[in-house]
Amino acid sequence: MNSSKIAFLSVISNSTVVTLKIIVGLFTGSVAILSEAIHSFLDLLASLIAFFSVRISGKPADKEHPYGHGKIENISGTIETLLIFVAGIWIIYECIHKIITPTPIKLPILGILVMLFGALINFVVSRIVYRTAKNTNSVAMKSNALHLLTDVYTSLGVALSLLIVHLTGWYILDPIIGIILACYIMVEAFQLMKEAFPPLLDARLSKEEELQIIQIIESFEDEYIEYHDFRTRRSGAEEYIDFHLVVASNKSIETVHDLCDRIEEKINSIFHQANILIHLEPENEKINE
Repeated sequence: MNSSKIAFLSVISNSTVVTLKIIVGLFTGSVAILSEAIHSFLDLLASLIAFFSVRISGKPADKEHPYGHGKIENISGTIETLLIFVAGIWIIYECIHKIITPTPIKLPILGILVMLFGALINFVVSRIVYRTAKNTNSVAMKSNALHLLTDVYTSLGVALSLLIVHLTGWYILDPIIGIILACYIMVEAFQLMKEAFPPLLDARLSKEEELQIIQIIESFEDEYIEYHDFRTRRSGAEEYIDFHLVVASNKSIETVHDLCDRIEEKINSIFHQANILIHLEPENEKINE
């Protein structure tokens, strides 16, 4: 099953869960369930964004976009995190209102069952989406998997709070749990923002990733004099790597070309979607500089 179909699967699962949570939340009067419904609705928006961004980012480069469409995934991931922040603020507002004017919850058992059902569906789908995200290195898919998994935890938390309310009659727990969940998803959103936003500013790859690339380049050090101006950046699921390679002037074009091919092949064995640009410099040119 390809990325687009996996992304669409999360759209279907979130649509089902959102519908159930909204209906049960309105019926029971639980602000925690309604908060979860809003959270799940944002997950649905995230799934839709991921679905369309994966389809767009998979398009090949064209005249208008010579570097491809990969950054659409980073844009979608950033939008998703902003949506979560907005939801978190709205949930906290509603919960504070509920604390000031508490109201009893009708049929909390129904709410518990819906929360458990939603958690089960999203857990299964999140595992499928995450495996696809890991295989394709898709930021949009990874953020979507995170949304789904977060929904699992928050749904279980709401189910537990409803069970306690049902057993004890402590209705104030409902909005308190809602506030805790809102804070939790906002923290998760911040972590995702740190991953999705920097590539929009052409931030370099992580230190660990750059070290891997440097080690590969230096494994061929017997065949060149030095390298410099090493740069990296990420665009969606793709990495862009370029550097200058100084070679001996007496080496033939065929020999140098073969060296570059082997360096690129070894880098691509780890970074499967890397775009590599090696600028060759003859030894004498480097000396003159």
